Amino acid sequence: MQKQVQLTMLPHEAYDDVLIKKSIALVSGVLPEKISGYHTVKRSVDARGKQPFIVQTLQVFIDEPYSKRKVIRLDFPDVSKSEKKVIVVGAGPAGLFAALKCIELGIKPLVLERGKEVRARRRDLAVLNKEGVIDPESNYCFGEGGAGTYSDGKLYTRSTKRGDVNRILNLMVQFGAEENILYDAHPHIGTNKLPHIITKIRQQVISCGGEFFFERKVVDFVIANARIKSVKTADGGIFEGDAVILATGHSARDIFHLLQRKKILVAFKPFALGVRIEHPQALIDSIQYHCSQRGGFLPPASYSLVEQVKSKGVFSFCMCPGGIIAIASTNNNELVVNGWSPSKRNNPFANSGMVVSIDEKEVAAFGKYDELKGMYFQQSVEQKAFSSGGGKFVAPAQRMADFVDNKISSSLPDCSYLPGTRSSSLKEILPGFVHDSLRQAFIAFGKKMKGYYTNDAVVVATESRTSSPVRIPREAGALCHPQIKNLYPCGEGAGYAGGIVSAAMDGENVAAQAGRAILK
Repeated sequence: MQKQVQLTMLPHEAYDDVLIKKSIALVSGVLPEKISGYHTVKRSVDARGKQPFIVQTLQVFIDEPYSKRKVIRLDFPDVSKSEKKVIVVGAGPAGLFAALKCIELGIKPLVLERGKEVRARRRDLAVLNKEGVIDPESNYCFGEGGAGTYSDGKLYTRSTKRGDVNRILNLMVQFGAEENILYDAHPHIGTNKLPHIITKIRQQVISCGGEFFFERKVVDFVIANARIKSVKTADGGIFEGDAVILATGHSARDIFHLLQRKKILVAFKPFALGVRIEHPQALIDSIQYHCSQRGGFLPPASYSLVEQVKSKGVFSFCMCPGGIIAIASTNNNELVVNGWSPSKRNNPFANSGMVVSIDEKEVAAFGKYDELKGMYFQQSVEQKAFSSGGGKFVAPAQRMADFVDNKISSSLPDCSYLPGTRSSSLKEILPGFVHDSLRQAFIAFGKKMKGYYTNDAVVVATESRTSSPVRIPREAGALCHPQIKNLYPCGEGAGYAGGIVSAAMDGENVAAQAGRAILK
């Protein structure tokens, strides 16, 4: 017999096999020896009270042989001889999963990536962090795996209506992720492990007959009769296919310019902008778990905060327990920060984006009738931050209470941001309404989380690439561009996703629609 059992246990008990079986037996009314095994269906932390608990839903095997968890594994056909081809622009989550879906449909994908493969990309990131020298085509945003590869690997999404989340997670496991992502409430792979998974996906695509082209920046589309006939790359390459899937990410500003120049419709999209804030992880643990020491059985604590300040939403974004603040810039004169965590989340700091929603009326000064005004607004703030930091990607920063009091900090606490920080007035960098909204929200957050509002926390500018400020429209159902019938915008760059899983699902969706149009 099999049955599902929910257990609420103390953290140290929840990882003790003997105690788990005793608890299952008690709940099920059977002897412990009748239980042949179990596996976890769901797992989460309940820290609402003074004592945190681990809540687990278990699939239990009673009086029958135990069988391991079934992980769905897909077989991909050989498409090397397929006459149908799709050009996939971008090798981030949307592009990679679009390529896999094309293969599943019997279509050959040609993946064009402006950056380098993941191993070479890592070397460029080392130079960026140590020397402050950026490669505009190979950085935290551009290269194999996209921005997601080196930005933590969080797999939690609320976009459950956009596709099959479990399918995406199972595919991640098929390509090397640990099975705990299938049942943890907030699944996470870790920046140290994601590159191996990305590499295996590429190897799968190539082994099935798909092709990858690195350091091939798309610079033009050849259009005739409302269809893209070919795609041109900066090195003079010309690629032809039956459809083009545009999965270029939220920082590919040159693509937005290209679309505008070709008179292909784009539109402003609301986004968010602010700062990244870092606390000692031990402080966040003590606040969330109500204890002086977290111990080894609880994960590093996270938080999710939101506050309405007048008409503006202020909220935490991409919270990284045990994480590091990283450079997310794509140009030498712009300063952008993001956060990531290794799989163990064992760094001494906790960081999170803290951002303010930006609507069209706030960016009107950057081009009332220009669809790219949100992008220009982003750039202006990033350029101010770069100048204030003094170059080499040193980041302007303030202690949290000093930020609220409009006081330049006399010193700054230790920070995980490798290029270093410089004491500055962030009021001179951030738009006035963003600065004021953050000041009020920090005080409110301190009331929600006692101890959060502290001068031991450091505020670092700027967190500006939370999502694309541009939406590339597409037809409902068909998912192609309304003007260009074989152009399929997708993922974060097109304004339809907000993370690894949602981007992967969107990539699959557009590939499925492109496949239907090609194969009909």
